[in-house]
Amino acid sequence: MTILCVRFQLPPMYEAALPGLLGLLEDFTPVVEALPPDGALADLRGAERYFGRSAVELAAVIRVRALARYGVDCAIGAGPGPALARVALRDARPGVTCAVPEDPGGIAEFLAGRPVSALPGVGAATARTLGEYGLDTLGLVAAAPLSTLQRLIGARAGRELQERASGIDRGRVVPNAVSRSLVAERPFDIDELDPGRHRRALLSAAEELGSRLRAVEKVCRTLTLTVRYADRSSSVRSRTLKEPTAHSAALTKAAYGMYEALGLQRARVRAIALRAEGLAPAGQASHQLTFDPVDEKVRRIEEVADRARAKFGPRAVMPGTLAA
Repeated sequence: MTILCVRFQLPPMYEAALPGLLGLLEDFTPVVEALPPDGALADLRGAERYFGRSAVELAAVIRVRALARYGVDCAIGAGPGPALARVALRDARPGVTCAVPEDPGGIAEFLAGRPVSALPGVGAATARTLGEYGLDTLGLVAAAPLSTLQRLIGARAGRELQERASGIDRGRVVPNAVSRSLVAERPFDIDELDPGRHRRALLSAAEELGSRLRAVEKVCRTLTLTVRYADRSSSVRSRTLKEPTAHSAALTKAAYGMYEALGLQRARVRAIALRAEGLAPAGQASHQLTFDPVDEKVRRIEEVADRARAKFGPRAVMPGTLAA
């Protein structure tokens, strides 16, 4: 085993701890790829030789350090490649590392009975297409004629899928920083017609994004709204903000503006998502001063609310509309 896929058991809206946890992994290897909001890949080939321990043994050390330094437990999957490590993570739980067998026969047996959707990058549409032809497990995909897979999902996608279903993992860990975007999604239990509920979902998502941005000391330049409908179609709108911000009120105003511009009339909405993009350090952002005491009062209340949420949980302080 040379690759670890780690998922930290972070409380909601506690992404501020992720950079420090990535630094913990970098104590063992510089080849660390962030998988926001709460995960990472680590290539331990050099670390195994340097420390004289296997990747599974190093995973135990990583877990202990994460608990000792941050009070955060983690689930870890180990495998000879990034995709296999991510598949193993599905069976991992805090305190136990799930490892893919090293021999080809063991890898094939490990993958055989798993659903096609267990492979990273295989979406619901691809899994549904394969399932319609009885190819619902990785073992069946690995045994299927390559020409059949290519006819169903395309030449390149079919070849890559069969290789990965057979345990051939050509991926690599690409060192990177924490993602430059954050997303908050609000699915509805049933397809929702009520515009009032749509707006409450937007308010909730904007409040979450604002809190998360302030927690990691970032501001966003662009806000993107995605509305998914009952027929699986979607509308996407983006808006560049007047100034980079993490102010919840500004994010909510922009989200409402994009929603109203869609002109939805009794649309059956299945989910609403907001994505904050173009993230930059808050310390480098400019803010247009105003003589409006209400705006300054709202920002001071926001700071107090953030401290209360950090201490008592994300639902400690919220707008009255959402509390209902």
